[in-house]
Amino acid sequence: MHYKHLILLALAIFSTKNYAQNIPLYVGTYTNEDAKGVYQLQFNTETGTLSKQQLAIEIDNPSFLQYSPDRKYLYSTNATNDGFVSSYTVNEDGTLTLLTRMRSHGVLPCHISLNEAGDKAAVSNYRGGTVAIFPINKDGSLNDASQVFDHNSEGTKSHAHSAHFFNDDLFVADLGTNSVFQYELKKGEYKLDTDAIVKTKDNPGPRHFTMTKDGEFMYVINEIGSSITSIKRNGNKFKEIDFDSTLAEDYKGENASADIHLSNDEKFLYATNRGENAIAVFERNTKKGTIEKVQNVSVHGDWPRNFAMDPTGNFLIVANRRSNNLVVFKIDQASGKLTYLQEHKTPTPVCLLF
Repeated sequence: MHYKHLILLALAIFSTKNYAQNIPLYVGTYTNEDAKGVYQLQFNTETGTLSKQQLAIEIDNPSFLQYSPDRKYLYSTNATNDGFVSSYTVNEDGTLTLLTRMRSHGVLPCHISLNEAGDKAAVSNYRGGTVAIFPINKDGSLNDASQVFDHNSEGTKSHAHSAHFFNDDLFVADLGTNSVFQYELKKGEYKLDTDAIVKTKDNPGPRHFTMTKDGEFMYVINEIGSSITSIKRNGNKFKEIDFDSTLAEDYKGENASADIHLSNDEKFLYATNRGENAIAVFERNTKKGTIEKVQNVSVHGDWPRNFAMDPTGNFLIVANRRSNNLVVFKIDQASGKLTYLQEHKTPTPVCLLF
């Protein structure tokens, strides 16, 4: 082969390899003078570098994002006093096209999740204290809510903060009522199974939660209590098995814990602290389900809200809302500990979606 052809072939291989390394990362924001809507960046799974930031769609307060199972569509809550939920087509160039925009049946919707089939979305309304179930059509569009659950009572004001489907169950974390609720699918509708799956002490404020793939263990992050409640499931019974602080022992300031995720191999658990401005890292006993803290590491920013691990499981990216930056960490696969790599400026980031 001619020398010039060898160079062209090498350049082509290098270009293809680098293209394959780059995957999209969508960022939801609180819109203001700088933030305009949903942004898309390219993330390099070899180097951990973020680049090519573009405005995917201009829209108000897309505070939480979720893909359809086939990743052809994207969904967002729009955290406004009117309360909306939106669906979008994902275009080849990474931009988004609005499909439907529906009232969320509550105030300040803050979380959305889809069931495994991708034909239902659960939307949590923080200030309204309601959770709404939206049917999803095959073209990605939303129908109006088929069910709306109201956890408010005469003595207690609800603040529904997140909801996830697991098989035929729907679990809801309600910060206002200090409860995690379980709904079961019966004759095509979700019915409340129990007042709360475990009893809480004091005022922890359950915010988000994550579950193991087999559904045996659940980990709830408590915003007000700056803690994690570890829960074991046995059939339809639930038992608290561990309770741990997310804060470093020497931190005495105010804090509001935010997000929580398991590592891909489920050996480690991560949680964000707003105030301490740190990520807490826990090693997980995969048999017993209990956790032990191994690190509190600075997020190199202010008010870490949502975070995400890339599909390779080698990197963790955190969204620091008040300091307007995304920070990338390298994950040590043996210890689970995080090492700071770099930051990328992004206006008012509040949610990350790979």
